[in-house]
Amino acid sequence: MDNTIINRFANLGIHIPEILLPAEDIDMTKWSVVACDQYTSELNYWNEVERIVGDNPSTLRLIYPEIFLEEEDQESRIKTINNKMKEYLESHILDSQGQCFIYLERETSCTNVRKGLILAVDLEKYDYHKGSKSLIRATEGTVLERIPPRVKIRENASIELPHIMLLIDDCNKTVIEPLADKKERLDKIYDFDLMLNGGHIRGYRINDDDTIISILEAFEQLAYSKGNDDVLLFAVGDGNHSLASAKAHWENIKSTLTLDEIACHPARFALVEVCNVHDEGIVFEPIHRVVFGIDYSILMSYMQEYFEELSDGSKLEIIEFTDTSSMEDNLKSMKSSPGTHVIPFVTSNTYGAVLVKNPVHNLEVGTLQSFLDSLTSRYAGVKVDYIHGEDVVMRLGRMENNIGFFLPSMNKHDLFKTVKMEGALPRKTFSMGEANEKRYYLECRRIR
Repeated sequence: MDNTIINRFANLGIHIPEILLPAEDIDMTKWSVVACDQYTSELNYWNEVERIVGDNPSTLRLIYPEIFLEEEDQESRIKTINNKMKEYLESHILDSQGQCFIYLERETSCTNVRKGLILAVDLEKYDYHKGSKSLIRATEGTVLERIPPRVKIRENASIELPHIMLLIDDCNKTVIEPLADKKERLDKIYDFDLMLNGGHIRGYRINDDDTIISILEAFEQLAYSKGNDDVLLFAVGDGNHSLASAKAHWENIKSTLTLDEIACHPARFALVEVCNVHDEGIVFEPIHRVVFGIDYSILMSYMQEYFEELSDGSKLEIIEFTDTSSMEDNLKSMKSSPGTHVIPFVTSNTYGAVLVKNPVHNLEVGTLQSFLDSLTSRYAGVKVDYIHGEDVVMRLGRMENNIGFFLPSMNKHDLFKTVKMEGALPRKTFSMGEANEKRYYLECRRIR
């Protein structure tokens, strides 16, 4: 590839990666598993993944599902993961596809086809701090305490597997969508069903100069058509803390390198899937909250205390209903507005809604999350999990000493405008689809 082309991509924070895929005889359905931060309160799901995979080569052996992060022997699991990575490389379970992009199409039972483009991004062009003006930005608040455990997994890893998804604001559909018309001329490199209701995925290798240059020109037009000031080309849609951990790992090793090594070290880059926020297959779903390990009366008493102590003019009202149908009927006339946030909840014996008048936050998720942060600070044994799907919230929230809170979805067309104007959103504001629609691990790249 001509150096001029490489440099133009570099100005956009884009790198053409050398991608690794499983050898032809590998069962791809067993190879590919869902992102490690999904089903974090559903052990049965991960037990079923284990049963399906069995002794077959699988990305399950290369990741650390977050449901197990609280286990005592983390060091042993991480060492096993690193050893398995080396084994897969040395035994050619993973084969190089050369330097390329991959155009992919993902089908699920929930949405239309979602189109994506696999590439690598330059971590020097990414800053997760709120108020950042970098080319690649976080869309949610980054919890710094969540970074070190993930860096520990990455620091001795020989390869990376992405579940990171970046979004572009391409309303004219000029970057990714034209590739659909060219796919019959591209080399199809995978085409298979994903396990456990994950849908179907197809991938096409892009390594010809003409297609690569057309992608470059489309990205340049998208980035610079409105001038060179405050260019936000990529917003993190999924995997915010994974990308932040890759950045932290890069900063850790950068100080040990020469200038020449810094320019091309593989850890400087991160493999991602890029999607267009305007793609019909991209749907923003809410991320609900379930609180574990606290009596309903204690939580609500502390909530009253919390809002009474605020000096911002917020007023709290708690309404209870007799059953779900009563809650649904009443909530129809109690929609959230700029002056009032309505947050429904469920417990083992109660249905209800929290009404916060004159909220200081723009979004319901900000109002609830600020309270939950205070709650978990006050009560050490209380845990909060972030849940996809109202049915899961209902099931978990109905358990003893649990409370499930339901949150509304965000309009995806407001994302880039909001991030540019206000900085990062409250953490876990939105999800790109339900848990089974999340990115499955598939492609790999060397980082050592």
